[in-house]
Amino acid sequence: MGRTVVVIGGGYGGSAVAKALDDHADVVLIEPKDAFYHASGALRALVRPDWAGAIFFPYDRLLRRGRVVRDRAVSVDPGGATLASGARVDADFVVLATGSSYPYPAKADTDSTDEALERLRLTHKELLASERVLILGAGPVGLELSGEIKAVWPDKRVTVADPAPRLLPDFAPQLREELHRSLEELGVDLRLDTHLITRPPSDPGVREEFTVATAKGDLSADIWFRCHGVRVDSGYLAASLAAARTPRGQVRVTPALTVRGHDRVYALGDITDLAEPKMAGYAMDHAEVVTRNILAQVRGEEPDAAYRPSPVPAVLLPLGPDAGVGQVPSADGPVILPAATVSEYKGRDLLVGRFTELFGLA
Repeated sequence: MGRTVVVIGGGYGGSAVAKALDDHADVVLIEPKDAFYHASGALRALVRPDWAGAIFFPYDRLLRRGRVVRDRAVSVDPGGATLASGARVDADFVVLATGSSYPYPAKADTDSTDEALERLRLTHKELLASERVLILGAGPVGLELSGEIKAVWPDKRVTVADPAPRLLPDFAPQLREELHRSLEELGVDLRLDTHLITRPPSDPGVREEFTVATAKGDLSADIWFRCHGVRVDSGYLAASLAAARTPRGQVRVTPALTVRGHDRVYALGDITDLAEPKMAGYAMDHAEVVTRNILAQVRGEEPDAAYRPSPVPAVLLPLGPDAGVGQVPSADGPVILPAATVSEYKGRDLLVGRFTELFGLA
């Protein structure tokens, strides 16, 4: 085959690209974790530890021909990657797929599956013993966490606080209306336009009774979770690629999803500067475009696949297995999905079946 593709990061987009190119190039996937962490299922794993094992997928069956190197890239340039171990992996094509970091439990804070499972079990015990839960952040993660908690413990008092004046401002008003109705039905206390004057004294996920002050009154809880604060991971880029970074650390890409100025370096997922929500589904859409373009170049053809963000953002936001809201684009604008559809497509199994197939565990 003779063409080496080095994929930096084995998350949603990186794993999909590596798998799709495995029969057509020499693929090397660089990933420090010992297993893929299915972040879309992490919040359910927190409330149902018996299910937590379902969100970890070992990399050993992902590739048939290629190889997975468990290491961290510390310097990546158009010709390959230098790893934390000191090893060098040369490449004809580089795919940047390192995504972003996000507070636990939505994303793991360890590279070890055993450690991550133990952390989830310990946090579950803390949550189980807490009657009042404060969630800071009313984005999709915070709202989904509130729904998962209410699905298992409907009598727990769950408060979601956010300084923003309204929910999901980029989505259709009808979706926000349905979301407000669903949260009220679940008994979630939503506090928008709420700025904390003091912060909780305990660490997130640790049971300790506390009261925090806001301009609209005090909030008391036994445990809290931080559901905001995404941070793009691009600090490993060598100078030749770092020039393509934005002030926020994202990478400027062309419609072909190449890094601007580099026709054999691609980027996908959260690390890109594309104007769309940073969600797993979009990363996997990016992976299809990147795969098509690299395959064309391997064959000696001009890459012609292009990615253009939809003017109508999409979301599937389950609030537990059976409740939730969704929005998808159509030729006539946004279409709002009922809870039953959201449950069918995502809420019931949180897409675990899809990744069981991708990682060769079916």
